[in-house]
Amino acid sequence: MTSDTASDAAQTEPVAEETERLRGLISRARVVLFDFDGPICRLFAGHKAENIAVEQVRWLEERGLHGLLTEKERAAPDPHVVLRAVDRRHPGSDLVIELEERLTLQELKAVGSAYPTAYVDPLIRTWHAMGARLAIASNNSPQTVARYLATRGLMDCFAPHIYGRTQDLSLLKPHPHCLKRALSAMGVKPPEALMIGDADTDFQAAQRAGVPFLGYARNERKMKILRAAEVEHVVGSWYPVLKLLRGKD
Repeated sequence: MTSDTASDAAQTEPVAEETERLRGLISRARVVLFDFDGPICRLFAGHKAENIAVEQVRWLEERGLHGLLTEKERAAPDPHVVLRAVDRRHPGSDLVIELEERLTLQELKAVGSAYPTAYVDPLIRTWHAMGARLAIASNNSPQTVARYLATRGLMDCFAPHIYGRTQDLSLLKPHPHCLKRALSAMGVKPPEALMIGDADTDFQAAQRAGVPFLGYARNERKMKILRAAEVEHVVGSWYPVLKLLRGKD
C-alpha cells in the first residue's frame, strides 16, 4: 500500500464508522420525534424572531412592566426568552397567557414565509413510507406546526401526533413533557424512539425521557452548541440520512 493509499484509507475509516453508527441509530427507531423549528424548517426565515422579541418587550413596557425583565432578557433575540422570563415571575397569570397567545399569532404569521430545511420533506415521506411512525415534539404552538405541515402536504405523515407548547410554560423543553406525551400516545418505550433536534434543550429533554438523540446543525454555531452539550450523533444535512433510508449508502 502506498503512502497516499494509506492516508486515504485512514481518512475514510472514521467516515465509514460514523455512517454505520448513524445507520444503527435510525434503523432501531420505531418512532421518530422531530423538533419543528430547525430540523423541519426555519420558521422565522422571513418574519424575524428578533422583531417578535422586540415587540414583546414593547408590549410589556406599554403596560408599565419595563422592570419585569432584566437588560439581558430585553436584548434577547428569542421571543421564548421573554415568554419564559415573564412566566418565571408570574407563572400561570393572565399576563403570561396573553403573551403566549400573542406569540402563537406571530408564529402563525411566520408560516407564510417559513423556509423548509433542505431534504427534510423527502426524508419525512421516506421514513413514513417505510413504516416508521412520526411525531412532532416542539416548543412552538401545535397550531403553527399543523399549519406549516399542511402547506407542505406533510400532515398525513404526522397527524394526529403533534405535541407543542401548552399554556403551562414550565413544561417547555428541556422538560421532557412533550416527548413523554408522544411516547405514551404512540405506545412505545423510550429506547424504541429517536428524538431529532437542533438545540441543547432538545438533547436534554431526550436524555430525561430516555430517548436516543440525533442532532441537526445547519451551521457552525448550531454545531458548536450541540458538541458542547456532548451530543454524540450530529448531522449537518439530511442528505446522508435520506441516502441511508433509501439504501444508497
